[in-house]
Amino acid sequence: MKLSKKVFIASAMMLVAGFAFAQSEKESSVESEYLNDVDGDIIMTLAESDEYDNKLVAIQYLQSALEDGNTSDAVIQALDRLAGDGLTTQNRTNGRLTNNFPEIRREACKLMAKVPTEHSKNMLISIAVADNEPMVIAAAVKSLGEIGINENDEAVDAIAFANRRNQVLNPTSSLALEVLNAFEMLADSTENKKTMIDAVARISTDYHYVTPVRQKAYKLLKKLSSSSDSKKSNEKK
Repeated sequence: MKLSKKVFIASAMMLVAGFAFAQSEKESSVESEYLNDVDGDIIMTLAESDEYDNKLVAIQYLQSALEDGNTSDAVIQALDRLAGDGLTTQNRTNGRLTNNFPEIRREACKLMAKVPTEHSKNMLISIAVADNEPMVIAAAVKSLGEIGINENDEAVDAIAFANRRNQVLNPTSSLALEVLNAFEMLADSTENKKTMIDAVARISTDYHYVTPVRQKAYKLLKKLSSSSDSKKSNEKK
């Protein structure tokens, strides 16, 4: 009888402890969700400011939030806002664009690689084909390669278009290098490699680019051509 009583008391204590732990865990979860929302609101407020310093702080907040796994709607909206600042969203005073900060767009595009979604891919494609700053385009291209979503070769087509446009207007070795790196990462997901091969071939023979970039293009071209020939040979069999 005494033993049964002790077992009963021990069981009751375990139930109380379990309830207290569950309640504490629930409160921690609610608190975490609240803090995430607060972080998102703060970041969005900073991102919408016309001040460069405020946007820079928003980038730093975003980096910390994403590293902590915070991908709330407010965080994603702030990331979109900063990536397209001065491009998809334009603020003007007396006709002058007041929120054109390429450095901010570049950093936001880099951070988008930490959110590998269809939405991020589409946003990066929009920036890659519309922006005029090589460093921003290079960041968008780099993130597209890291995200790796290339359904219907959309990412590859956008990268090739962006590179072709800048190759004509303002050939930049740093951008060409990111294009080659992204193509390497996306090669296996590309159904029709013709667009990719054409773009790489143009880089390999364009002496506006530094020698290491042209050499890398030549090596990638050989790799892509070999892969394409093997695929055709297998299809014939």
